[in-house]
Amino acid sequence: MEEPVTAEQLRARGNALFQAGDHGAALAAYTEALSLSDAAPERAVLHRNRAACYLKLEDYAKAEADATKAIEADGRDVKALFRRSQALQQLGRLDQAVGDLQRCVSLEPRNKAFQEALRALGSSMHEKMKTMSCTDSKVQQMFQILLDPKEEDADKKQKAVQNLIVLAREEAGAEKIFQSDGVRLLTQLLDTAKADLMLAALRTLVGLCSGHRSRTSAILAELGAPRLSAVLGVEHEQVSLAACNLLHVMFDSLKEGLQKDFRGKEDAVVLDSSRDLKLLIKHLLELLALEGASAHGRDNALNLLIKVVPRKSPKETNNSMSLWVIDQGLKKILEVGSTVCGSPGSLPVTENSRMSASVLLSKLYEDLKCDAERENFHHLCEDYVRGWFEGHELLGKLRAIQTVSCLLQGPLDAGNRVLELEGIMDSVLSLCASVCEAHQLVAVEALIHAADKAKRASFITANGVSLLKEIYKHSERDSIRIRALVGLCKLGSAGGTDFSMKQFAEGSTMKLAKQCRKWLCNEAIDAGTRRWAVEGLAYLTFDADVKEEFVEDKAAMQAMFHLAKSEDRSVLYAVASTLVNCTNSYDHEEPDPQMLELAKYAKQHIPEQHPKDKPEFVKRRVRKLLMAGVVSALACMVKSENPALTNSCRELISRVFLALVEEAEDRGGVVAQGGGKALIPLSLEGTEVGQTKAAQALAKITITSNPEMAFPGERIYEVVRPLVSLLHLQRTGLENFEGLMALTNLAGISERLRQKILKERAVPMIEGYMFEEHELIRLAATECMCNMAMSKEVQELFLAEGSDRLKLMVLYSGEEDEKLRRAASGTLAMLTALHPPICKRIPQVTVHWLEILQALLLSPSTELQHRGAVVVMNMMAAAREVAEQLIASEMLEILSVLAKDKDKPRVAQAAQESLAQAVAYGLIKPNPAQA
Repeated sequence: MEEPVTAEQLRARGNALFQAGDHGAALAAYTEALSLSDAAPERAVLHRNRAACYLKLEDYAKAEADATKAIEADGRDVKALFRRSQALQQLGRLDQAVGDLQRCVSLEPRNKAFQEALRALGSSMHEKMKTMSCTDSKVQQMFQILLDPKEEDADKKQKAVQNLIVLAREEAGAEKIFQSDGVRLLTQLLDTAKADLMLAALRTLVGLCSGHRSRTSAILAELGAPRLSAVLGVEHEQVSLAACNLLHVMFDSLKEGLQKDFRGKEDAVVLDSSRDLKLLIKHLLELLALEGASAHGRDNALNLLIKVVPRKSPKETNNSMSLWVIDQGLKKILEVGSTVCGSPGSLPVTENSRMSASVLLSKLYEDLKCDAERENFHHLCEDYVRGWFEGHELLGKLRAIQTVSCLLQGPLDAGNRVLELEGIMDSVLSLCASVCEAHQLVAVEALIHAADKAKRASFITANGVSLLKEIYKHSERDSIRIRALVGLCKLGSAGGTDFSMKQFAEGSTMKLAKQCRKWLCNEAIDAGTRRWAVEGLAYLTFDADVKEEFVEDKAAMQAMFHLAKSEDRSVLYAVASTLVNCTNSYDHEEPDPQMLELAKYAKQHIPEQHPKDKPEFVKRRVRKLLMAGVVSALACMVKSENPALTNSCRELISRVFLALVEEAEDRGGVVAQGGGKALIPLSLEGTEVGQTKAAQALAKITITSNPEMAFPGERIYEVVRPLVSLLHLQRTGLENFEGLMALTNLAGISERLRQKILKERAVPMIEGYMFEEHELIRLAATECMCNMAMSKEVQELFLAEGSDRLKLMVLYSGEEDEKLRRAASGTLAMLTALHPPICKRIPQVTVHWLEILQALLLSPSTELQHRGAVVVMNMMAAAREVAEQLIASEMLEILSVLAKDKDKPRVAQAAQESLAQAVAYGLIKPNPAQA
């Protein structure tokens, strides 16, 4: 039988093939050797050798990656450093290549090859700088090609466009364009009104403005805010979007100032950028009410205002920009919110415009800090509604009612206040019976938005239900019937998930839900109207019977997912709400049995859970949703840049994701369909509850999947911060536990990941949980610390003066809980091997150290014995005085017995090495039988 080939033999074969010039075969041999090798030093050499093969095969990216792996194992490996410098040079990253070569020269100052390579690379860098100095003429040539009306070569123009955009992305190139009269020439490109040239100009300007405050201010002065605003409002959608992107970059640059890596004192040039910011915002607000502006231009302006005006966090004390926008532009925002499509003089809007206006109003209202500021907001809204309601006949009443709808979807308090104005509610009810479809639509929608607001619900239940039923039964228009049905759904779901609180007669809810599903699947109805069917289901799915029927209807589920991916993003919240209901991922607390008894005694209402909301039903529903493609729909929803993806909407999506990964066997499928990627932004932005739910879902995936496959490439580093957030004290015990388990997995992968965990200040928190009373949390923290202890910084912490870290680890090695002993003794074995000074400290931390080590060596568990034997071996090797203390105890006898145990070769090997060290110190005489 043929002997299996070893890694060493494969490496030798690879060396011979490389010498013979067969680089492809050599690469294959090294790769196979890597798959058989576990030893870190051997793997580093194989990576270094593979880098040489890749260089010969001209695959420079892979050569750099392999050389980097070798350098991570040994930062003084000059061969790997030299090979990486060669790869970097070919990849055009000359500054990094110089860094590696300088390191080579410092390690081997007399190496002529290194010195020569550094000189050659220095002259290449000089040539590159010289080329850059010729960029002036190139910039002029590019503009000449683009601005020449006689130039008909499309390829030539396209190349000039690309060169200009790429050049602007580098600081040196951006500065060259700026200094070469570039802004004036870019302005000329914008003024051509040709879409391709306008796009080129806008994308180049993005490069010029990114992270550079003084340049941005100068460009704004030369271009002028009116021109930028006009470009934003053009009909061409891509041009409008590019202008929106440029304005966003300009806002960021004006707000943040210079980035750290740009040298210079430009800050001194621009003393105050608030004037520039206000100028841009003023023109954005004017664009909102401008009849000539395109619908998507208006949407882009709203999206920009949402992003740049309100404070990012309440920690920022200054909300002056929001106050200024409310004073200068609240009525202009309400102009969009009050638009009645199809009416004379109405502004061009998309299906998303009014939702965007609601979101902006809501964010501005949330940014207010005191009652006086809020009262001013209310007065402005009330004045606006009265202005339309009192003096403009029917059209004015419709605009006023549309404004009420907009406010009810945004700042609810303001919506309720205007709803209370005299005559508003009566007009809503009377217009619900209008013979004109457009008027009836406005009124019915307002009634629906008012229906679930606490102040008005009882009034509407008394006055509106019969009206909505009449409309639903007798209207010939689906667009009206579907909205009336949603109003009935809202009123019918007032009891929420409480099975005993039913608003309608038995079976009515099921009939309404069936009709919603029917409309949802009817593609002959426009998407804007079908969205209302999802709104209805968002309320009706509080009922478990409705949930069960919905997940059995695959066509309805897929129709809903298709809508979630459509251009109309206002459906996002309704889809997310429906999915939260179907997965039971809303908050529900188990009632206290004693409080239940008291409630019964007092004859108070007691909530009841529907029998079909029990865990086995929920689990089955989750499985049906997964099979229908819920993950790809959610991933698409998260990608949305639309304001409809509000923080509360993000929270709902996070809740659904957490329910989807509850079962370990479902997690791989969720990751494969893009769930892992979608969860990262959800865990970093939104409500605190939403971020926590998303982080917990990431933890569950990281615990049971291979993190490097679940989060490939750089994405794995983005997972660290959300996982660390689960360690905060305000999180639940389960969240703490899963966060620790996930971080344990990551910390075992690479030093770079451990450094990222350290950077996120997780170690003190991990340490804190090592004192936790709950044994599983304590164990998870200890296991996490074991993997973190591979980092030099963490090892140093165990030697810090006044710290009990080492004492705790020694004492845990003597605990009764075997899993905890295993984790703690494993940490000790690693610490004593990697950081020998720790060996000297162990006898000083507790008087019980000897008996704990002896107990490990006498344990019935071979694993614990081995860990104990390794600790003793490391301590014997570290210092003679420590060895003397060990040998003077019963340890000598235990080691002598273990050294002869042929059934446990790893334990015997460590014991033999300890005894050999004692002989070397002259503490014991050599055993003649072993000699």
